Amino acid sequence: MDILWLCVFAVLLVGYFALEGPGIGTGMLLPVLGRTRRDRDEIVAAMAPFVLAGEVWLVAVAGVLFGAFPAAEGEVLFGLYPLVVSLLVSWIVRDAGLWFRRRVDGSAWREGWNVAVCAGSWGLALSWGMALVAMARGLEAPVIGLPGLAGALPMAALFAFHGWTFLSWRLSGRMTGARRGGWALVASGAAAAAPAAVLLAAFTPWLLDRTASAGALGVLSVIILPFAPVMLGAQVWTWRTFGPERAADRVPSFF
Repeated sequence: MDILWLCVFAVLLVGYFALEGPGIGTGMLLPVLGRTRRDRDEIVAAMAPFVLAGEVWLVAVAGVLFGAFPAAEGEVLFGLYPLVVSLLVSWIVRDAGLWFRRRVDGSAWREGWNVAVCAGSWGLALSWGMALVAMARGLEAPVIGLPGLAGALPMAALFAFHGWTFLSWRLSGRMTGARRGGWALVASGAAAAAPAAVLLAAFTPWLLDRTASAGALGVLSVIILPFAPVMLGAQVWTWRTFGPERAADRVPSFF
């Protein structure tokens, strides 16, 4: 049972980086690729439905960590507390930008929230990079510093490349100047998720030593696992519905 939940946790964590990575990377590139107001509106409309779908994976990661590996959850949250706060703040700022940028009709209002989308996306990328570095170093304090930043910049570059590939696929190269197919997007997603996958493999014995009791895992299996097909089905629906060159009326107008 502990191996099962380790596999579930691994799939969710890797899935988050691969499926939420395009939203983070696209937000980072918003001022670079969005040269006009119309371009920026189109980029946000392209990324927004996938952002909401990708965030479900992070919620599931946190839930499985709390339920299946409670001892590890406490150590990770305590050891990474400044970065956890940074992740949450960045998440809120980025999502606020997505939700509020079109609530008022005005250039200053919209551009201000565009800045929030970009800043929040950069905060997420750098915070995740520093978190992975801190985990690799055994949660040695301080978790925020030059070593962490040195590791965070390559992670941010992977997210940015994933976002660029996503926009090339989603908008057929109109913003990026290069057409990329689905396999290129899969490859960039694998690259963005690779650091988390490698770190998780290295921490497998550590996680297994902190697994919840067999009884708790059994109850967790009954409660959560039946919903896994629903979650996967929702992801498939999102990527099929909002694929490349879908009709504009399929994208929610409030983005």
